[in-house]
Amino acid sequence: MNRAPKILYAVQGTGNGHVARAREVIPILQQYGDVDVLLSGNQSEVNLPIKPKFRSKGLIFIYNSKGGISYIKTLLKNNFIKIFLEVCAFPVRDYDIVINDFESITAWASLLKGKTCFGLGHQASFQSELCPEPRKKDLLGRFILKNYSPCSSYVGFHFDRYDQFVFTPVIRNEIREIKPSNKGHYTVYLPAFGNEEIESILNKLENVKWEVFSKHTSEITMRANVTFYPISNAGFVKSFSESEGVLTSAGFETPAEALYLGKKLMLIPIKAQYEQFCNAEAAKQIGVPIMYNLDEKAIPKIEDWVLNTKPIKVDYPNITEFLIYSFIIEPWQKDSKEIVLANN
Repeated sequence: MNRAPKILYAVQGTGNGHVARAREVIPILQQYGDVDVLLSGNQSEVNLPIKPKFRSKGLIFIYNSKGGISYIKTLLKNNFIKIFLEVCAFPVRDYDIVINDFESITAWASLLKGKTCFGLGHQASFQSELCPEPRKKDLLGRFILKNYSPCSSYVGFHFDRYDQFVFTPVIRNEIREIKPSNKGHYTVYLPAFGNEEIESILNKLENVKWEVFSKHTSEITMRANVTFYPISNAGFVKSFSESEGVLTSAGFETPAEALYLGKKLMLIPIKAQYEQFCNAEAAKQIGVPIMYNLDEKAIPKIEDWVLNTKPIKVDYPNITEFLIYSFIIEPWQKDSKEIVLANN
């Protein structure tokens, strides 16, 4: 088959991690075909390298200022009839290859229309029963994680190779090219918490300089030893790469990058988000300290982390292009050749 495939890449946009990974994946996909992007959700502060052809509000989760998911706000903010109509109308059959990074509209559209859909991302790893999970299972959270975006096959990314289709993380090239330094401050990204909650705890550790990146901040604001910065990719990468350590939620991309750069790392999983508790369990197994609340009891734990914890350095090889070609592009090419022969 001589023509380049039409590729649809559907990206979850309710957090920065999916979009940060897409910044690496899209240029690779463009080497093999014509790429259109669907961005679902509008809560990412990171820009894609190309303008999305499709935008969807998607199925979004709303957080409260205490670090957890607000189920009432989530139910009120989502229009489930509109979501169903989007699923039915989305033109997945116009594409040769559909790739999905935890995006529900195209996943369910592909399932309903019998279209092959490749799951590519961190959440794809949770299709394996071998990935770490907390002892206390959240059955609803586990069900959502496994069924939010059902795909035909999966290439998952996690902190370690827990299964045959689970691989080490996608580390952005801009992170790989950095020569990390240590200017003594700690970088903080806790998107599920409000500024006041963060400040009330961190300013108790007076001898520590904190650089907090917050979606609630529009300009740089200094409050004693805590400085708040608006979200920006360049600003965060600079602070992050020059930090002594990183205090963040138990997402995936930022902790993986911290491990890659050899930064001290502490995680606070977002309440009622089962994926984050799974990530925390996996990180704990490789020696990363975990907290489950940001309150007065957290202060001595943070202080001990600052004074006594050593960084963990993990080498994650750059295999993203190899995985995309081996598991997605090459199988499509073989299937396409068989179809051409069958029609001759």
